[in-house]
Amino acid sequence: MKIFAAQVEDGKEGKDGNPSVGPVYRSLISRNDFPQPDPDMNTAWDLFSTSVKKYPGNKMLGWRKFVDGKVGPYVWKTYKEVYEEVLQVGSALRASGAKPGCRVGIYGSNCPQWLVAMEACGSQSLVCVPLYDTLGPGAVNFIIEHAEVDFVFIQDKKVKELLNPDCPCASQLKAIVCFTSFTEEEKDKALQIQIKPYSWEEFQHLGKENPSEIVPPQPFNICTIMYTSGTSGDPKGVVLTHETIALFVRGMDLFMDQFEDKMTPDDVYLSFLPLAHILDRMIEEYFLSKGASVGYYHGDLNALRDDLTELKPTFLAGVPRVFEKIHEGIKKALDELNPVRRKIFDVLYKYKLSWMNKGYKQKYASLLADLLAFRKVKAKLGGRLRLIVSGGAPLSVEVEEFLRVTACAFVLQGYGLTETCGPVTISFPDEMCMLGAVGSPNTYMELRLEEVPEMGYNPLDNPSRGEICVRGKTLFAEYYKNPELTRESMKDGWFHTGDIGEILPNGVLKIIDRRKNLIKLSQGEYVAIEYLENVYGITPIVEDIWVYGNSFKSMLIAVVVIHEENAKQWAYVNGHTGSFPELCSLDQLKEYVLAELKSTAERNKLRGFEYVKGVILDSRPFDMERDLVTATLKKKRNKLLNYYQVEIDELYKKLAVRRA
Repeated sequence: MKIFAAQVEDGKEGKDGNPSVGPVYRSLISRNDFPQPDPDMNTAWDLFSTSVKKYPGNKMLGWRKFVDGKVGPYVWKTYKEVYEEVLQVGSALRASGAKPGCRVGIYGSNCPQWLVAMEACGSQSLVCVPLYDTLGPGAVNFIIEHAEVDFVFIQDKKVKELLNPDCPCASQLKAIVCFTSFTEEEKDKALQIQIKPYSWEEFQHLGKENPSEIVPPQPFNICTIMYTSGTSGDPKGVVLTHETIALFVRGMDLFMDQFEDKMTPDDVYLSFLPLAHILDRMIEEYFLSKGASVGYYHGDLNALRDDLTELKPTFLAGVPRVFEKIHEGIKKALDELNPVRRKIFDVLYKYKLSWMNKGYKQKYASLLADLLAFRKVKAKLGGRLRLIVSGGAPLSVEVEEFLRVTACAFVLQGYGLTETCGPVTISFPDEMCMLGAVGSPNTYMELRLEEVPEMGYNPLDNPSRGEICVRGKTLFAEYYKNPELTRESMKDGWFHTGDIGEILPNGVLKIIDRRKNLIKLSQGEYVAIEYLENVYGITPIVEDIWVYGNSFKSMLIAVVVIHEENAKQWAYVNGHTGSFPELCSLDQLKEYVLAELKSTAERNKLRGFEYVKGVILDSRPFDMERDLVTATLKKKRNKLLNYYQVEIDELYKKLAVRRA
């Protein structure tokens, strides 16, 4: 059996009320000690400025312009052009009163101006404070006040929210810079509360007229304070230093050196995950350190396929829902094929999968299958994709396997948090034993599991299960202005993630659930709620699902957000008419949804008590307007319970009557 992680310390039985802890694992690269850092790459600014010297003429940032309301082809700026713009914007910040250590907010969707503002902060030792473009004015107000932000770069669509009375802390700002330009009304509103408004061109001009010397940051300086949108309470400010980010990039270089396929200056990344999120931020930091290209989506996630076709990226990263939608789209296209072609596809799929399971690399497993069937899937993803990475939540085994076989690209999962500066673990290309797992520890991280006695998890049992704890050189410095929370999460030098993991015999980590999202049913069985949502979420009739249970009930129920197109197709076949919300109220549709969920449960070999026994259907997605999800679309379970409480109580009563 191939081993993917080095055990560097033994586990220990708990004593005096302390929990048991499992063995400590590291990457095989770091089995003896963490590798030395690159002496020339000590800060995030070093990563960018060095690439400018090496690759001045390479395409760096790409975007699509709108012409007469229609989106056009990608246009590009080179590393040299972006660098000149960065120096101008950095100089303008200094001319406006920004001093090293000053906090600068960035509020808006991914675009070249976002990245330029970020690098401008680096050029003058300023602290970048991203503001999620999906956060409401309440959270933005909190972050501006909490981080003591003095300047904000902002997308035109977000100006109204920033200058809204619900965001009174905006009045503490010295200046706001629009990615494009302000309306006269917006300028007047800003001036009324004594904020200086600048268009992007005006701010660049200010920098040209008042050039400032670069003030490069030191490794120990704060690079960014990234606020995480918690499922309850105020956002937490995660402090990441320049050294932390530089070491993450160094670690990824060493990780990639193990494989045949390397990242090169010719690689292209399609950026659509929020830059305010650690996953996209660190991917872009890594890409720019290699002199590669980043192309931004045009703003409509529903039309992402158009950006894929136009940009033809070599690398794609997303959260599981993105890949579930790709999977659904391909499956739908297959259903429309005639039976003979569908059968041929299934035969080729099983044939290629069998060779991959025998250890063959995906690109050599079946050249015939790729030519006859899977090159068409690859074409739908742009035609050049080499690497797909999923993060943010566990990707279902069914979807991961399907993409590994059909996408003609490496498909990897990773696991990490903002506090860990991106991936704690990452899986290896072409290793089918990692299917459904998130890989082995990253270069500069150590990992161990800790006992969770109230849930029955013990890392010294077989299998080894417990709360995932990490330490290492790419860990955050602190929660900004929150020493109590920092102490609570950091115990004996280990960061407690709150996630429950299982260490497989080959040293690979598998995520089971969140510590707080494991429930015990009345018959004493533990149920991993997030895991079940991940399994049931691939059911075609399901757009989204919230699984619910508690210790006073023996059965699970679920609130299912219905997939509109598939529901209408079901209605047409079964002779039902009416609006989408009317369809969702039909008992026949509820019965159909339950049957489909049961089929998914059987296919994934769930245990009887893990089957959903009753459903509440909703035509409306879980959204932030009703405060049901966070900015990263994580479910606020207590809010969901409050929102659906009446329907939940009624459903349990009906189920009890049926059982009686």
